[in-house]
Amino acid sequence: MKHCFTIILLIINFLVYSQEKISLDYYLPGDISYNPNIPTPQSVLGYVPGKWHVTHDKLIQYMTALAKASPRVHLENRGHTYEDRPLILLTITAEKNQQQLSKIQKEHRQLTEKNAYSLAIENMPAVVYQGFSIHGNEPSGTNAALLVAYYLAAGEGEKINQLLDNVVVLFDPALNPDGIQRFAYWANTNKSKNISTDPQDREYSEIWPGGRTNHYWFDMNRDWLPVQLPESKARIHTFHQWYPNILTDHHEMGPNSTFFFQPGVQSRTHPLTPKLNQELTKKIGNFHANALDKIGSLYFTEENFDDFYYGKGSTFPDINGGVGILFEQGSSRGHAQKTQNGILTFPFTIRNQFITALSTLEAAKSMRKELLAYQRDFYNDIRKTKNNQSYVFGSEKDAASAYHLAEILKRHQVKIYDVKNDFSSKGKAYKKGYSYIVPKNQRQRKVIEAIFEKRTSFTDSLFYDVSAWNFPLAFNLNFNENASSHMGPEITDLRPRNPKKVSNSQYAYLMEWHEYYTPKALYQLLSKGIRVKVGMKPFSLEGKKYDYGTLLIPVQNQRAHQEELHQLLQTVSSSNHIDITAVSTGLTQGIDLGSNQFKTLFLPKIALLTGQGITSYDAGEIWHLMDQRYDIPITKLDTEHIQYRDLSKYTHIIMCNTRGTVFDKEMISKLKSWVHAGGNLIGYRNVANFFKNHEFMNIEYNKPEIKATDVTFGERADFYGAKRIGGAIFNAKIDRSHPINFGYTNENIALFKNTTLFIKPTTYGYKNPIQYTSKPLLSGYINKDNLASIKNTVAFRHQNSGKGNVLLFTDNTNFRAFWYGTNKLLMNAIFFGNIM
Repeated sequence: MKHCFTIILLIINFLVYSQEKISLDYYLPGDISYNPNIPTPQSVLGYVPGKWHVTHDKLIQYMTALAKASPRVHLENRGHTYEDRPLILLTITAEKNQQQLSKIQKEHRQLTEKNAYSLAIENMPAVVYQGFSIHGNEPSGTNAALLVAYYLAAGEGEKINQLLDNVVVLFDPALNPDGIQRFAYWANTNKSKNISTDPQDREYSEIWPGGRTNHYWFDMNRDWLPVQLPESKARIHTFHQWYPNILTDHHEMGPNSTFFFQPGVQSRTHPLTPKLNQELTKKIGNFHANALDKIGSLYFTEENFDDFYYGKGSTFPDINGGVGILFEQGSSRGHAQKTQNGILTFPFTIRNQFITALSTLEAAKSMRKELLAYQRDFYNDIRKTKNNQSYVFGSEKDAASAYHLAEILKRHQVKIYDVKNDFSSKGKAYKKGYSYIVPKNQRQRKVIEAIFEKRTSFTDSLFYDVSAWNFPLAFNLNFNENASSHMGPEITDLRPRNPKKVSNSQYAYLMEWHEYYTPKALYQLLSKGIRVKVGMKPFSLEGKKYDYGTLLIPVQNQRAHQEELHQLLQTVSSSNHIDITAVSTGLTQGIDLGSNQFKTLFLPKIALLTGQGITSYDAGEIWHLMDQRYDIPITKLDTEHIQYRDLSKYTHIIMCNTRGTVFDKEMISKLKSWVHAGGNLIGYRNVANFFKNHEFMNIEYNKPEIKATDVTFGERADFYGAKRIGGAIFNAKIDRSHPINFGYTNENIALFKNTTLFIKPTTYGYKNPIQYTSKPLLSGYINKDNLASIKNTVAFRHQNSGKGNVLLFTDNTNFRAFWYGTNKLLMNAIFFGNIM
């Protein structure tokens, strides 16, 4: 035994200190031969994978070389990331399959249709989508992809021939090109010739925001269902072109862990997923176990991870007739570092990912008929269970939000229909052009149910991710069931609503604040020097009712003359799909247009705190919202440099959720002075503690009492895990007369919450404009103690400070880019903070 242990240590030291000598033999199985005419990774990269972290440009270079050299490989570019990196896909299969690929694809899609049982599945190949490193700083996947692609392109012999005859591989070597590039730069530029294995070395502590996320700092492994990012749009399009039988998602976890493959905690599987799915997952897992056993790699299953949220890559296929597989490899986070399991090398992590990528394909080949039959039966079961109900969703004032939800449904191949006439249901109005109907009796019914469901009872109280994600609530849309009688024609060409043409006025124009893109329109006007006012009260004019927050654009005393103003407003209206109404008089029923109840608005100059101590996800969501949705310039101020910056240049500073200590006393004093001088400081989530502790705002918490008297040592983790709010949806009543709620038409709003910050209301009712109800839970899991504590607390606070304002949201109003319904709360804080 002692002798064996010494050999193992020598092998480890060899790998750590002599990565220059690693060859393909370390990775590749020796039971097949390899075509010498197919380029090896090192012939293109200049090194064997594992010596350096591959950059995305070199990855593309190698995959392109493979596609040129091998008739088994077809390469396509499906689009570009925000940083204009290509989103490539390799389709790898036997040459004879390549020659009839469109036929194979058509037949495979036919498995989801009515005539599926006419197909001879015994003659059909299985389809496997292999995706690598959706988190850029989990790079062993993408680096293993170099080797998997080479193995499939160059391998020769009966074994590889049988595999490629029976399997079509949709090969996505870098799910997150921008993140991979960012992390590879960090790891490579901090690598020493004599590799440091000290976990405290700079190499293993990448700087903020790290390479995990994409350009706007999104965790893209949460976007498979919302589909808001270009990377997601490309792969979801591919998914629905093929409906793969297996989809793999190669990740990494902490260095002290070994290797994980699914199934995870099966009691936490979403109820819409068939039980057979988990049985197949477990059966596929036996192939992984066998492969890892052969190379002596430790692993674990049925712990920690789950299949509940359908927005993850490993869970999304489960509601589309396939099987999703999550792999998690303990990460070297660089080239080699000491761990509780010894020295973990980058090549070792690559080899595990490579081996399980191959074991997945072996499982697909061996279980081919079983997987094809499962997919066929999955959709047949949906057809057998007739459901003639339908959902209707929409907003009588906000066509854009309804359109964007319809857009998501269309991306998931859901059929949507127009409403044939305006109607009301359960007190909510649904207008043609502002609403859509979704019948449940269609192929994608399970996807529809997942998107629309409200669930408050669960078999398990722990969740790896969110426990609720109802899309109509996220979009602040009305929705009901049983609207089939109002269903008009199917919408095959979805387009945004066209606004009415803007008439010319010599007096004034009015624009209501309900539509999603009104903040973008307002900024466009203010940036052109146009004088705009906001109405503090409703009024009626020329037969039309105008709500709180209506914008007034006078014609007189503008920088632009009458015709220029009209042309500008026409452009703003058409580009933002917003109605702007010309009026000929200022005499109204209610506040007249010359009233002091119309407050002048000013062009905001916004800074967003970023860098060390700031939660990058939250900051990225705001950056994306401003930059991509609203075209509003935003300055990213790094926390490490802010003490040297001139804050007087900004009217607003946004401070997202923080981690640890962000500012010293001098910087806190500087922020206070800026606010007192007229600045608007907007905080999110645990910034509440910062505001309270440093006297920016008076806050009193409603804290639940935690009693763990009957909890054993073995139960303690689950006990405290259940006290978290991983992500649920709650109902709040709103004061529509308060500027923070301008643009909202209902008396209630659905809020996403994943904190346990419960702030007590003040004794002044008008200072509690967003307050949770006494029965707040709409969807998701919350512990009974937390549920008691959230009742009647507030989600927003505002406090004047000198000439400025401090504004606080207890939770994220911009969650994962698809929580459209509360985006306007932030915009109201920006544009109307000075008039609260």
